[in-house]
Amino acid sequence: MIKNKKIHDAILDLRDKTTLRAKSLLVTVYGDAILPHGGAVWLGSLINLVEPLGLSERMVRTAVFRLSKDDWLSATQIGRRSYYKLTEIGRRRFETAHRRIYASPHRSWNGEWLMVIANKSNLTQEQRDQLRREFLWLGFGNVAPNVFAHPAADIRAVRQIIQDMDVEENVVTMAARADRHSGTAPHRNMVHSSWDLDQLAQDYNHFLDAFRPLYHALSAEGTIDPESSFLVRTLLIHEYRRIMLRDPMLPDDLLHADWPGSTAATLCANLYRLCAPSAERHLESLLETAEGPLPDASPYFFNRFGGLESGMSSPPLQESLTL
Repeated sequence: MIKNKKIHDAILDLRDKTTLRAKSLLVTVYGDAILPHGGAVWLGSLINLVEPLGLSERMVRTAVFRLSKDDWLSATQIGRRSYYKLTEIGRRRFETAHRRIYASPHRSWNGEWLMVIANKSNLTQEQRDQLRREFLWLGFGNVAPNVFAHPAADIRAVRQIIQDMDVEENVVTMAARADRHSGTAPHRNMVHSSWDLDQLAQDYNHFLDAFRPLYHALSAEGTIDPESSFLVRTLLIHEYRRIMLRDPMLPDDLLHADWPGSTAATLCANLYRLCAPSAERHLESLLETAEGPLPDASPYFFNRFGGLESGMSSPPLQESLTL
């Protein structure tokens, strides 16, 4: 398929304006593209896949080495070829992120807060710092020293962190229900004092400015060549992941009506559906495993963004995205 030069140049311009650190970009590629196909590929084919994203062979080799040291990847040598696959810890990290990145942006609130309280006296400073990092990554607000709260947290991920750190006896989790007579105003005020939503809103608006024109251009084109589809899909998820994993995923009830995160999620879902089929063909043509060609995507892949199978024909944008 012949590339549309105007669209291809727009993709490269977007690539050049996006912060693409090799290690972080490979995390995106593994989580979005490789994990659904088994999670293990030949390093040489990975190098070929990401070269159009501006990563040299040396950059990729350095990044996978560092990811291996950080227990994201493990290597297997077969002859002269190295195959890198996700570790179990890496898989769990992706599963937690997956539930947030590819989920519906609309969240109702039942009036409950999940509270996590760390026993300061029985934990080392290193443990307290790690707990803080882990819970902030999950979207919790640090509402008081050693006290974290969230109105719609993933309790499975919370329990996994506490178990992995072996601090079950020194961390208390509890559910707190809002007083129905207090209304939502105090909760909104606490949300804005515990999370930097202004910066997050600004980042979402930049995301919309970058990808909305590309969506309309690709929609008008009708068909997209496989490599361009892969580049768009990867840049899209890389940038969305960078912002979205800092999003506390607060319920709609506690956010302003014009919150741009919901619009960004709609744009991401529609652009992803538009690129997914052709991008999959590109992955299958380039990536190799120890057993040969890339296996078919796992069924869960098609559940992303509420369902890819029913949306492969490029659904229309919601009115909130119309220019």
